[in-house]
Amino acid sequence: MVHYSFICTFVSMKAEIIKKYFPELTEKQLGQYELLDDLYRDWNAKINVISRKDIDNLYEHHVLHSLAIARMLHFKAGTKILDFGTGGGFPGIPLAIMFPECQFKLIDGTGKKIRVAQEVAKAVGLENCEPVQLRGEDERGRYDFIVSRAVMPLPDLERIVRKNVAKESRNALPNGIICLKGGTLDAELQPFRRIVDTADISQWFSEEWFKEKYVIYLPL
Repeated sequence: MVHYSFICTFVSMKAEIIKKYFPELTEKQLGQYELLDDLYRDWNAKINVISRKDIDNLYEHHVLHSLAIARMLHFKAGTKILDFGTGGGFPGIPLAIMFPECQFKLIDGTGKKIRVAQEVAKAVGLENCEPVQLRGEDERGRYDFIVSRAVMPLPDLERIVRKNVAKESRNALPNGIICLKGGTLDAELQPFRRIVDTADISQWFSEEWFKEKYVIYLPL
């Protein structure tokens, strides 16, 4: 069992950026985010899931970036989410901490990356998060939303996960794909230009790094 008492009375400067944008978080949630720094540093020394030079930017470039999805949509309790190509647990683990009453399945074809996600989820006490080594083509479950972070071009992702999107919607947005992307996206989004919704993350987070970073929503 994870004990939070020694970490929940404060938030370090490292995790302060999360509290800055999500002041409504509980002490337990803040404690869980706080644990991520040591956990990912430790695992990253064994299995490279985050660029070595980027580990010092864990909270801004990885945790907060993942939580941009929570700005696009506040998932209702009971929502089922599939994190496609999660790597070491992004965006799934930060979102699972944010939405403890939702269910998350994190899949990736690389076993060593999934091991990191499994151990991190266990260490922070996540009971709503199931990391599994599995290729997206082999996933057969149905979910309200598929989330991903720059895994592959949207047309390819849509083709693979369309089978996994449940028909009945329960959230403010119809079921579909919500993904994090950056750079020039015109060609990638062209097939969906009439229905896709693109949100600029810099409207929510003021750090320079978030310029030209987007949350893409595609209803299915």
